[in-house]
Amino acid sequence: MPNKQKEEIVKNLTVSMKDNNGIILTEYQGLTVAELNELRSKLRPLKCEYKVVKNTLTIKVLKEMGLEEFSKYFEGPTAIAIEKGDPVGAAKVLVDFSKEHAKLKVKAGLLGTKIISAQEVKSLAGLPSREQLIAKAVGAIKSPLYGIVNVLQGPLRKVVYALDAIKNQKGSGK
Repeated sequence: MPNKQKEEIVKNLTVSMKDNNGIILTEYQGLTVAELNELRSKLRPLKCEYKVVKNTLTIKVLKEMGLEEFSKYFEGPTAIAIEKGDPVGAAKVLVDFSKEHAKLKVKAGLLGTKIISAQEVKSLAGLPSREQLIAKAVGAIKSPLYGIVNVLQGPLRKVVYALDAIKNQKGSGK
């Protein structure tokens, strides 16, 4: 591969890896092109890129970023899932896909500058997604507000019931 092409790949990979919410490494050896495309199509809506790049070029990018320690996982055929959205969603897709396709193996991950093991990636996949956590928080906030509204409406209801009873009493007295 000519140097210009390698430089361009390194430049693009550096931009992608710097602008991420997480990175997950997988071993993909034995998967067909159709299976890889299926995995990419599942990751795409989650704002996650799934790339196969030469290990030497990726290690060069990691050294530039000061993440030499992470380069030890780049042995053998390695693909990189670069998450720009919710890291939990991408981890779920990769872990679920690895259950369906035994040839895909999760190697490790990177959250910020913290390296996480394959087991920690699987634990991350077990967490609720960002949307689910937001929904739970909104529900927790909304619940007491409904209680307050019902408490404040109580005296008004009593006044309405009293007025209705007076109206009915006077109406039946005529």
